[in-house]
Amino acid sequence: MRQLNEMPFAVSSTIESPTASVPVVPRLRVGRLCLSVQGATPAELFSHAEAARKDSIFIELRFDYLPKPLAALPELKTFLNRHREVTALATCRRKPNGGHFTGSINAELEILQKVAETGCHIVDLEVETAEQMTRPQVARFRAALRASGAALLMSSHDFTRTRRIEGLSQVARSIKEYEPDFVKVVSTARSLADNLSVLRMVENESLDAQMVGIAMGEEGLISRVLSPRAGAAFTFASAGDGVETAPGQIPARTILDIYRLEQLDQATRIFGVAGNPIAHSLSPIMHLTAFRRENLNAVMLPLKVRTLDDLLTVVRDLPIDGVAVTMPLKQEVLPHLANMDPLTAKIGACNTLRTGADGKLYGFNTDVAGIVRPLEKRMRLKGARILVLGAGGAARAAVFGLVEQGAEVYIVNRTHEKAVALARKAKAHVLKQAALAKTRFDAIVNTTPCGMTGIKQPLPIKENELNASLVFDTVYTPIETPLLKLAKSKGLAVISGVEMFVQQGARQFEIWTGKPAPENEMLRVVELELRKRV
Repeated sequence: MRQLNEMPFAVSSTIESPTASVPVVPRLRVGRLCLSVQGATPAELFSHAEAARKDSIFIELRFDYLPKPLAALPELKTFLNRHREVTALATCRRKPNGGHFTGSINAELEILQKVAETGCHIVDLEVETAEQMTRPQVARFRAALRASGAALLMSSHDFTRTRRIEGLSQVARSIKEYEPDFVKVVSTARSLADNLSVLRMVENESLDAQMVGIAMGEEGLISRVLSPRAGAAFTFASAGDGVETAPGQIPARTILDIYRLEQLDQATRIFGVAGNPIAHSLSPIMHLTAFRRENLNAVMLPLKVRTLDDLLTVVRDLPIDGVAVTMPLKQEVLPHLANMDPLTAKIGACNTLRTGADGKLYGFNTDVAGIVRPLEKRMRLKGARILVLGAGGAARAAVFGLVEQGAEVYIVNRTHEKAVALARKAKAHVLKQAALAKTRFDAIVNTTPCGMTGIKQPLPIKENELNASLVFDTVYTPIETPLLKLAKSKGLAVISGVEMFVQQGARQFEIWTGKPAPENEMLRVVELELRKRV
């Protein structure tokens, strides 16, 4: 690599050589979470830093986002003098290394030195920059930082992939040769299994160094949350939605409140909800509420799954105690189960996995409970006449589950042949749409997506066909669907899809923990979150 011949910034005259005695940086009080903030101006940068303090007093200041980083020194000094409790990490990453700073290496080094002299506690130097310096130059830079009371974090960022654990460890060891105070190795996750390589690297390399190891991207969420549990000195988060400084960064309140970063330890049980897309799943916050209510040391993570094999690798090797799965995984996973409950076998779909003590996977279908439980709270199901609208996955759970309870089930579907096929398998009845207006039911259950936010299809039933005393819509976004509004206008009792979602989650909780689910608390938090998202 090209070597730098000169380092123009001033170094204290008390440092006579790279090996001369220099002040030892005091042990820093870094928490598990560092919030990364940026701004287009010094005022904006420190406004974001002020706001970040409510969630963490460990803050990364991204000086590379500023057109003139040195112009921010007065605001930096004021901020640090005002908030002496803050631990500040300064970054001025150059553009070739994934940052925004377009200046030279020497300019970067000068900025980092001066922010250290101004009071920043840690500075981040890319290993690519160090590789273009001589070892004595790196040593002098490190000594100058320590003379200012600052620690050196040396980082490597791969924005394209995650190497195997051997490759990641080699990167970590090459950084260690420069004797920084912190070693940071960041990759980009292209699969869930990439998290395993990062976490194993952290476990191995943190034995003799203060390590930071994460994988960027949505698939890398596991490493962002669990790396401190594996031995990392800390992890990173954004100050909020829309102000991320790296792909896949999680908002501070999410990682603290929903993923319980501060409480995670080796005894924490890990659960997941798997699908694609999955980022906005309500399952983590619902189950977190249940875990907290029952004083369980557990967390649920959203798992963005591209292939079933990828998911199964992580479930086995992390390991994960249980997973809620979405389509098409509900059917794909069946051949990989050691056993399944009878309804799962009949329906041909599994939405809940539990890892047994033997390490094998056991399958359940709690969508059935999501349909049956709300209805049986309101009526006697044996002998009840129930109409199911639709013939897809949710309809299968409804039909098989209700027939199992002794209900007389009728199916109407836009494609009549699918209704006939389902009715034949489940020993149910089938109706044509034309017969609805003159047929009476005890309850109507809509399992189609009609009425869901973003779905433009007309409702599967007309007002004059609502010949029942109760209408149950499995759609829960919005909470009050067009079908439920129509039913209410006719004075009919209704059941929201939110209740189905919570009841199937409650059954999952019982399968995973062996405890009764705190249904009321789960329902309250889901409804609250849905109203926030409107």
